[in-house]
Amino acid sequence: MAILLDRNSKIVVQGITGREASMVTRHTLDYGTPIVAGVTPGKGGESVHGAPVYDTLAAACRAHELNTSMVYVPPAFVYDAVLEAIANGIKFIFIATENVPQQDVIKFLHLARREGVRVVGPNSVGIISPADRVKLGAIGGDNVERCFVPGHVGVISRSGGMTAETSWMVKKAGYGVSTSVSIGGDALIGSPPKELLALFEKDPETRAVVTFSEPGTSFEEEMADYIQQGGFTKPLVSFVAGRFTESLPEGTVFGHAGAMISGGAGKPSQKVARLKQAGALVAEQFDDLIPLLKKALG
Repeated sequence: MAILLDRNSKIVVQGITGREASMVTRHTLDYGTPIVAGVTPGKGGESVHGAPVYDTLAAACRAHELNTSMVYVPPAFVYDAVLEAIANGIKFIFIATENVPQQDVIKFLHLARREGVRVVGPNSVGIISPADRVKLGAIGGDNVERCFVPGHVGVISRSGGMTAETSWMVKKAGYGVSTSVSIGGDALIGSPPKELLALFEKDPETRAVVTFSEPGTSFEEEMADYIQQGGFTKPLVSFVAGRFTESLPEGTVFGHAGAMISGGAGKPSQKVARLKQAGALVAEQFDDLIPLLKKALG
């Protein structure tokens, strides 16, 4: 069973005629995922790899039953795209665009939560559930099976590239993934790991979850609290990257916009300690994920 999307997802791509969006649409359709329509103002009446294009999302929704949106528009237009999706009853919005203005993100995430709309991203490479052969975003490209095969392990990563590598490690350990989620690398995102743990907890097909963590944010501390409160009861195997960053000046940004240590918060060592205290299995080296996962699942 997948989380976030499944074979009943009816997907629209906002900005579908763009170069990247068009390529992702082709790969997604080739994988078997149901993209129903696309939207690009001024391009109505065209088609992209068989998906009809509309000038507005409202027009697409009148013509099709839609419940999921992939947003592939420039950063300055993401706010309007998300508001348009919410206004037209879309309940799950995936945002691939990076460097979206933070004020815009604050406003549309507030509105989305008020309206009961799930957002993943911004700056997410994608979501994939191999058993159902459904995916959103560029994740897996045109060679999905290299990293993503069906199984019973959930994967959560802030890094898009490490979403794939972590899923490959799960495959190398002799398992596969139920759903892999790139949560997004921008400073503000819609679905932090704690919220995804809640979804994986309810998924009967997910037997364990693996996370790839980075410096910055309080995500791991929130996960640890959630585990200790009894919200997540399945095995959690984690790797926290970037311990070297603790010797660098405070306020240094590493890679992703949210990967910043400030005032002691966001330190990898602190994340490791809190996760271990909560009962998670924490890998010292990335390769250690394999024996720890085998230990967790037998």
